[in-house]
Amino acid sequence: MDLLVFWFAASVLRTRRPTGSAFAWILVILFVPYLGIPLYLFLGGRKFQLQAKSKPHLLPSGENGHLDSAERVEWLDDGVRAYETFLNEIRHAKRSIRIVTFIIGSDTTGRSLLEALTRRAQEGVEVLLLLDDLFCFKAPHHALARLRKAGGKIERFMPLLHFPFRGQANLRNHRKIAIFDGERAIVGGMNLAQEYMGPAPRADRWRDLSILINGPCVTVLDSIFRADWKFASGVALAALDPIQAPGQVPIRTVPSGPDSDSDPIYDEMLSMIFRAQRRFWVATPYFVPDDPLVRALAVAARRGVDVRIVLPVRSNHLLADLASAPYLRELADAGVKVRRVPRMLHAKVVLEDNAVAAVGSANFDMRSLFLDYEISLFFTGAAEIDRMTAWFEETLKDSADGPPISGILRSRLETVACLLAPLL
Repeated sequence: MDLLVFWFAASVLRTRRPTGSAFAWILVILFVPYLGIPLYLFLGGRKFQLQAKSKPHLLPSGENGHLDSAERVEWLDDGVRAYETFLNEIRHAKRSIRIVTFIIGSDTTGRSLLEALTRRAQEGVEVLLLLDDLFCFKAPHHALARLRKAGGKIERFMPLLHFPFRGQANLRNHRKIAIFDGERAIVGGMNLAQEYMGPAPRADRWRDLSILINGPCVTVLDSIFRADWKFASGVALAALDPIQAPGQVPIRTVPSGPDSDSDPIYDEMLSMIFRAQRRFWVATPYFVPDDPLVRALAVAARRGVDVRIVLPVRSNHLLADLASAPYLRELADAGVKVRRVPRMLHAKVVLEDNAVAAVGSANFDMRSLFLDYEISLFFTGAAEIDRMTAWFEETLKDSADGPPISGILRSRLETVACLLAPLL
């Protein structure tokens, strides 16, 4: 056992990962090896090695994103509007519907969208659905079976139980991309479930944000989907015809994940904080940053930048709430404005000065920034900056100032959560 402990501790140190994560893994392996070693085998993977060579690199060498353009951007900041837009795109697709999502709910929203996809598959439209395996148990399995029978194709990304065992069950595909005819795409934070979108308003619906875009940038999104599909299924899809006419809205598409040489979205977040002169605003459901991000945010606030962290009073993950609280109090002491909204906030958006606005699937936590497959879109146009500013101002209307107050019991729980958070 001592040899195994030494071997796996050395493996942790060889793998480039945040200091807190490495420290947490080493502690668990050293002090509870009979638990720590199996956990590390199951959850400890961070970057592919041999498997990565079979998956195309999504970023050109030396670049931190794909520069392209869109013809139009539509903001889907309301669950009913998002649902109606999604359904409309499914109904009017002529050739192809390609979707990757983290969750599809066994509820009115999930079933109705699957029914619409099934009808299109019966009509001869290519329907491809890629689901991350982690929450596949939540999916409406009878509706999925009907879609398969109609000719739609469904794949599960990174099955939790598989042979041969790869030790990468912790690496999830968290992207949300829906591509219609290779011409239009919906990207953002919304999964296909009633918490995010639906045919009627709900008082308990989460506040989220996705966008509908069309234009040349969709070609890049399709290449990302095709790479993920090939990795999950082994089948290489034909590229859809690219759009030739340039758009008026500049976009930089940044995918990040275990198949990247670096951590592009994380690198971009740090760069935005360092560049910010007037403001750096971030909205996220889960705020569990590493030390460099915390330091960068604190330094930015001390040099006069309006740094705001917007998150829910209570998210759907208690561990994340407990782990985030010490960071929030530390940053509030440095001058960062912590604003907490009363409803569940699931959007992942960032605003730097009047220069850059970003929206995508990546949370401001170590899981999204270092482990999961994610996608973010970065905008530099004045109209998109203004629209993102308005979204933040609307979100902040009923918010409360300040981080959570800590008592004796909560502080103990927060300490444990901070130790566990880098492992998750």
